[in-house]
Amino acid sequence: MAEAADIQGGTHTPARRRWLRRAVVLLAGTPVLAALVYAPAPPAQAAEASVDVQLDEVSPSAPVKSDTLTVSGTVVNNSSETIKGAHVGLRVGPRLGDRAAIDEVADRKGFRPGVDPGEIDEAFAFKIDSLPSKVGQPFSIKVPVNKLDLGADGVYQLGVSVSGGTDSRPAERVLGIQRTFLPWQPDPAAKRSSVSYVWPLISTTRVTAETGSDELQTPVFSDDSLAKELESGGRLERMVSLGKDLPVTWVIDPDLLATVDAMTKGYRVRSPDPDGKPVQGKNKAVAEQWLNSLELAVQGKKVVALPFADPDLASLAHHGKDVSGTLGQLRPATDKAKRAVETVLHVTPSTDFSWPVNGAIDPAIVNVATSAGAHNVLTRSDSLQETGALGYTPSAARPIGAGTTAVVADAELSTAFEGDMSHAGNSALAVQQFLAHSLALNLHQGDEPRSYVVAPQRMPTVTQAETMAIALRGLQAARWSQPSDLEAAAAAKPDPGAATQVPGAGQYPESLSKQELPVSAFEKIRTTQNTLDHFKVILSAPDRVEIPFGNTTNREMSTSWRGRPEEARLYRDEVQQYLLGLTEKVKVIPKSDATLSGHSATIPVSVQNSLVQDVDNLVLRVKSANPTRLMFGGSGEQEVTVQGGHSQTVKFTANATASGPVEVTAQLFTKNGVPYGKARTFTVEATEITPTVMLVIAGGVLLLVLAGIKMYASRKRVAARTAAEESTQPSDESPDTGPQSTEGSGTSETVDR
Repeated sequence: MAEAADIQGGTHTPARRRWLRRAVVLLAGTPVLAALVYAPAPPAQAAEASVDVQLDEVSPSAPVKSDTLTVSGTVVNNSSETIKGAHVGLRVGPRLGDRAAIDEVADRKGFRPGVDPGEIDEAFAFKIDSLPSKVGQPFSIKVPVNKLDLGADGVYQLGVSVSGGTDSRPAERVLGIQRTFLPWQPDPAAKRSSVSYVWPLISTTRVTAETGSDELQTPVFSDDSLAKELESGGRLERMVSLGKDLPVTWVIDPDLLATVDAMTKGYRVRSPDPDGKPVQGKNKAVAEQWLNSLELAVQGKKVVALPFADPDLASLAHHGKDVSGTLGQLRPATDKAKRAVETVLHVTPSTDFSWPVNGAIDPAIVNVATSAGAHNVLTRSDSLQETGALGYTPSAARPIGAGTTAVVADAELSTAFEGDMSHAGNSALAVQQFLAHSLALNLHQGDEPRSYVVAPQRMPTVTQAETMAIALRGLQAARWSQPSDLEAAAAAKPDPGAATQVPGAGQYPESLSKQELPVSAFEKIRTTQNTLDHFKVILSAPDRVEIPFGNTTNREMSTSWRGRPEEARLYRDEVQQYLLGLTEKVKVIPKSDATLSGHSATIPVSVQNSLVQDVDNLVLRVKSANPTRLMFGGSGEQEVTVQGGHSQTVKFTANATASGPVEVTAQLFTKNGVPYGKARTFTVEATEITPTVMLVIAGGVLLLVLAGIKMYASRKRVAARTAAEESTQPSDESPDTGPQSTEGSGTSETVDR
């Protein structure tokens, strides 16, 4: 019996659970369960079931003595004959001994005479005179709870069966059955479990690396599908509207908040046309409404912020940790998470929790999870499994060493709503099974009240979220449980005998391993980061690229890429290509070949900056392929500063020692010596001064000298003749006589010419 008590608690390995189901008749203390030994279901009986019974409602889901139980749904005749004289009846009991018995009943198919209990009073049956082939018939049964003969507190099997006959077999027989559960705890328990329910607000990545050139750097979204989740009736809108009235712990990806907040400030959406420019987003008002509703919903509630963009911890641990710089992204992601929640929601979140996918852990995952600063790792009981003999499901908190606490969510409760909840039948069954397990937890909790955690899927659908809300409302009567929060669960006193051994790497689920980001993904992320590091050192306002690309790096590691490897690869490629496009906006302008006449000249080289901000910390170097024939003055390099949207021309002095072409390379470098951008090559043609050219120049100079000498001699002769004539003139001759005056005028004209 001690071994039986070991498995009553909750989490079991598949082998142990199968063993339990085979042995349950030996361990249960009720005569009806013992009937499993001697009354197995006849194969023919199971095969004959021809009516599908769908349960749409069990209300109230956890009744008390004064209630009237309503069970409604639809029966569908799947046979080829018309069913006649049929009725739908309820079969209540027996009380199930533990959680394993609940699972066994949930898995059971077909009616089992001697195992399934008899119908309650036929007065409460729903009559169906005729049910044609392939036709469905809705039904509803109402019965006072005090007519069900429920006994001690516990979980009771509730069966809904259809009985009738056909022309070929007119005798009445059970044609179909559906089983569910009726939690029975009419009065508050003396000890009540604490239940912490995680309410996740997480979505997929929509923000690209591209931003506008305006001051606000308007973000560009890959599409506008997030608005569908935010608008009335959308997934995220329903999560907020349902969660605001429920006792839950909000677990939020801050990237979602940052994305929606960006929508409220104006955003653009990438055009479906590859050559089209992004268009203005049109759902600003939807984003504002959702954020306002969320801010009101979280007031007074516990909020846990995951690291920014919800990084895939298992992928990082298994494939990214050996790629340099990868794990260094986690701490900044945690820091910006806190800032984002405080800025957008005006509440202070806890950043002390990490949440690996499906709560699956191994030593490497735990190490990576805690490297981001978290001391609590949200795991699940199908990962950190019980191996002892506690006789109950222990509390969630488990110390696993190095100051780290594993907060173990109950696997069955956490996965209760992962199916297709769009069908009312699935939803109703899931709610009843969830409540049944929660009651069983409390009935087998040991000497002290225990604390349990429920961590559902990261991104529930609308119908899954609505079903979760129904189940939580079923607990609000607080007859066997009371609400708590995730921080309280992590701080609760651990059970001394609970498992604390982190499973080894070989136990990590293969199905999850196949979805992880590959090593090549982290190598591409590192390449992008290196490109960014080289780019930002030349910018006058590096934050304009460092912040958006830093956020994008976090998004490239997001858990939301699981199951979408091609989309993840395309996203990483687009980030890298966009960054390269920005770096190429600063470049050496291609230069045509140049001619160097003589031994030295100045050669201009231009640098273009098409960014909106200035660039500096750049050095332009020119290098001759043949320094013995063509060299540049100084070191052949000059610092460059270029204003945004402008070009800058830099002049280098070149010296030639011989004529002929020489190839020259112009290359930009950052100040720390790293090459930047493409190198440009051009040819400089050096020409020397030849002897023929010198003779021509000398001949020209000689002619000019001879002409000057001739002019000088002519002037000297004229001046001498004039002086001789003046000396022979009579002394009383008037100076204004005609001949004298005329000759003097002629002489003057000769000199002026």
